[in-house]
Amino acid sequence: MTDPHAPTGPAAGPPLAAAQAHCRALIDALTVFRERHLGTLDRWGAHLAAVLPVGGRLLAAGNGGSAAQAQHLTAELVGRYQRERPAFSAISLHAETSSVTAIGNDYGFDQVYARQVAAHGRPGDVLVLLSTSGRSANLVLAAATARRAGLLVWAVTGPGPNPLAEAADEALCVEAATTATVQEAHLVAVHLLCESFDAAVAAGPPARAAGAASPVLAHRRMS
Repeated sequence: MTDPHAPTGPAAGPPLAAAQAHCRALIDALTVFRERHLGTLDRWGAHLAAVLPVGGRLLAAGNGGSAAQAQHLTAELVGRYQRERPAFSAISLHAETSSVTAIGNDYGFDQVYARQVAAHGRPGDVLVLLSTSGRSANLVLAAATARRAGLLVWAVTGPGPNPLAEAADEALCVEAATTATVQEAHLVAVHLLCESFDAAVAAGPPARAAGAASPVLAHRRMS
């Protein structure tokens, strides 16, 4: 028996032209992404592979959909991405719901990440901040707090220049016209960062001169 409520004809679901335009926009964004950002993500993954196994920590934050991307990244590091390996310390700051609501209530929403960075961040740690606009005040303040505390700050944003990219040590700015396309490219960035990290961990620690400190300890001593 035919379901009288089942969608029928071309009007069922989004217009095909809109779906095709969405896919074209994503392909265009990823083409530019591949040309500009693969080297950056490879370096970031190698750096994390030098820092996390010797006691460093990754902190991550974002708002809305970018919060989900931040939590995706930390889950891949605490759990695993593809291959079996040890667990590494990574905290998604928005997921600390009692801290977020207490800080927001007592100090204002702009401070919800900066205060957590001040509490958890240590010199030599890495803070990853994701934002499609690059203009979220709470993320810009978190970046400033982190850099004062001796953390390395990476921003993953939409089109630059933007305040968050300028506040970070390094930024990966996705050139795309819509928030949806930027977010989809950010997920690719998260996965490629994990790919690079896993490959570097599997390759083993880089050789260091006798008596040289680990990257994390050297950073802590300089701060």
